[in-house]
Amino acid sequence: MIVVFGSINMDLVARVRSIARPGETVLSRQADSFFGGKGANQAVASARISRGGPVTVAMIGAVGDDAFGTACLDNLRENGVDAGAVRIADEPTGCAFITVDEAGENAITVASGANMGLRAGDVLADFLSEAQALVLQMEVPVTESLEVARQAKRNGVPVIWNFAPVPTDLRQADIADLLSATDFLIVNEHESVSAAAIAGEQVGDDYLEAAALLARTYGPTCIVTAGARGAIAIGPDGSRVHASAPPITPVDTTGAGDTFVGVFANGFAEGLEIGKALQRACLAASQACLTAGAQAGMPTRDSLEVS
Repeated sequence: MIVVFGSINMDLVARVRSIARPGETVLSRQADSFFGGKGANQAVASARISRGGPVTVAMIGAVGDDAFGTACLDNLRENGVDAGAVRIADEPTGCAFITVDEAGENAITVASGANMGLRAGDVLADFLSEAQALVLQMEVPVTESLEVARQAKRNGVPVIWNFAPVPTDLRQADIADLLSATDFLIVNEHESVSAAAIAGEQVGDDYLEAAALLARTYGPTCIVTAGARGAIAIGPDGSRVHASAPPITPVDTTGAGDTFVGVFANGFAEGLEIGKALQRACLAASQACLTAGAQAGMPTRDSLEVS
């Protein structure tokens, strides 16, 4: 079982010619709603690959007692995610406001809502006793995620932590604790440099050197996603494994990173060698960019030709 502890949102998406600059208003013909939240996205991505495979996926999160919350829960279940541990909170369901430009790039603002009420105590003991991997992100309280990571480590459960979005108030001691409780840290190029800077390392814009420093100093394998250039895993011993990404013309990059995380977690839980897990995740993330919405383009096991 893969246990995902994280956020659940409803995404409201507007397509624009160009993303608004500070003080600028841009017009969009309409806004569409999609299921999102980094935690829910990663759970759905993993569950779609899991169907027909040996791994199950459980989501631990919080939604509001509202129409968005009901729809999000139904969506998780329809995608094969065990949502029995998702709590109904007093706060409204989280919402993300997303603009996507003509090149497929996006800008996102998140109203966290119920996600900020998620607690480590919401994790059922049975989940961690049965888990093959715990997946975390940065859209719920970091202190609660860290406590869950520590629980997982005590139970011998590998921790996969996606360092996104980068918190603005994280201290050096916080990231040291986070990295020490992590087996696989997944970052993009910018997040790699940001994490190293918070940790007190000066690497300029060299995201691979930043990842190598984090891996060497704190012990996790650091996986850097680099868009069209694929992904690279750097181990604490300095070893490197690269996986390429197929060439595509993106429609919407929203959710591509979450697809990568969920599919990588699935490959790891299935026991794939890291290079194969990376390659599958790169292929899945590329496919996810071909459809609008964070979850709509996430591929199934059959579409990736996974045996």
